[in-house]
Amino acid sequence: MAPRVLVSDELSETAVQIFRDRGVEVDFQPQLGKDKDKLAEIIGNYDGLAIRSATKATEKLISAATNLKVIGRAGIGVDNVDIPAASRRGIIVMNTPFGNSITTAEHAIALMFAVARQMPAADASTQAGKWEKSKFMGVEITGKTLGVIGAGNIGSIVCARAIGLKMHVLAYDPFLSKERAEEMGVTKVELDELLAKADFITLHVPMTDKTRGILGAENLAKTKPGVRIINCARGGLVDEAALAEAIKSGHVAGAGFDVFEVEPAKESPLFGLPNVVCTPHLGASTTEAQENVALQVAEQMSDYLVKGAVSNAINMPSITAEEAPILKPFIRLADVLGAFVGQVTEEPIKEIEILFDGATATMNTRALTSALLAGLIRTQVADVNMVSAPIMIKEKGIVLSEVKRDKTGVFDGYIKLTVKTDSMTRSIAGTVFSDGKPRFIQIKGINLDADVGSHMVYITNTDVPGMIGFIGTTLGAAGVNIANFQLGRDKQGGDAIALLYVDGPIGDEVLAKLTANAAIRQAKPLVFAVD
Repeated sequence: MAPRVLVSDELSETAVQIFRDRGVEVDFQPQLGKDKDKLAEIIGNYDGLAIRSATKATEKLISAATNLKVIGRAGIGVDNVDIPAASRRGIIVMNTPFGNSITTAEHAIALMFAVARQMPAADASTQAGKWEKSKFMGVEITGKTLGVIGAGNIGSIVCARAIGLKMHVLAYDPFLSKERAEEMGVTKVELDELLAKADFITLHVPMTDKTRGILGAENLAKTKPGVRIINCARGGLVDEAALAEAIKSGHVAGAGFDVFEVEPAKESPLFGLPNVVCTPHLGASTTEAQENVALQVAEQMSDYLVKGAVSNAINMPSITAEEAPILKPFIRLADVLGAFVGQVTEEPIKEIEILFDGATATMNTRALTSALLAGLIRTQVADVNMVSAPIMIKEKGIVLSEVKRDKTGVFDGYIKLTVKTDSMTRSIAGTVFSDGKPRFIQIKGINLDADVGSHMVYITNTDVPGMIGFIGTTLGAAGVNIANFQLGRDKQGGDAIALLYVDGPIGDEVLAKLTANAAIRQAKPLVFAVD
């Protein structure tokens, strides 16, 4: 029987035809995504669901999708898909990460021009029969300084366009190397310097815990008087209420927003303010972009349903069906090794070395590397997957090397990740035991044997007596239960580490109590996506 796909949002007829041409039965109901009850009623009849942004693939919908194998999102954002719920049900979630890049970058540039010259207000005034030439005094783009927060795929395109407009470009991106910045023709800076110097600021970062509210009241106060702010990335990166106050005070001269904290945006503190240009999330709304992502998602879903090939998957590695049983536990291991380093490394990474020892050297190391890189940069780029991660690493100018060698130790095979920044080198190694679960076996050259849990605490300290008791007492007093506890040191009185597997998240107050001990240099909470 041919696999069945439901298309519940608008896709082009060409995209729909791709399904048919590849042997997939397609049910095209582009308005169904707006009727969540009807969608939930029939979703159990389909192997695949192709959507844009109107359909909400919630946990409730996914629980009703008894036969669903893949959800394909035509576009990069998967905010409307409950990925953990899909993963638990074994449903692959695919997106099309690069189809909208040029379109979104161009929209950011267009908003910058509109704000600089007050075009929407001038248009409305003129068409109302007024001739208020002196009222709409603008500023030139040429020679101005543009601050780009996030120099990834879209941000780098904005940088190139801005340089073509003879602007000076400052880029803030923790993963952007100086060498890559020089190649792009931009100046790499820290956020505070960007805020102080930029005449225009544009955001191109995903929504994560680190980026949420990145332009709040405190950082807006650090901006250059007369700055103009553009947001075509994600609502919530900018505190709209704080920005509205800064515009009213005259500190911020204007803003262009395509995304909002709450969408559809029926109201916002920004609405009605002078020289604020707002559009209804049009970043990807061009004929070319919509067609590109529609064709891509149809091809990807068809390839999976007919051939078993996986590409651009958010929650599954791109591996063949034959490799899956062997690779699956090592894919998980690679992901947690990368996630560990990504969460404990604050500085921009310049070099990455991945060592495959023993049995791992004979596996599909490309898939393992991709999984590791995805885990490494996920804290900065929420939408990263195994396909896009290597591209992002290359774009940022990070040197990547792989080493394969025959078995050298007691383990049949293990993976070791080493990263270098301007001031430090950090390494971690892990393996998979017979139970199929990932294990940490070495951190910073110190041997240990630690399970990987969903919530962990990583502590580095000077090896002094009493640390075990202090850590246990501190966590116990805070009501934190320790499920597992692994220690290691390089020598007596030297560097020591503790890796704790705990039952839940660790709050800032508990971390502060831990680091109040003079012997503890770092106490870092870690979160891993493990079974």
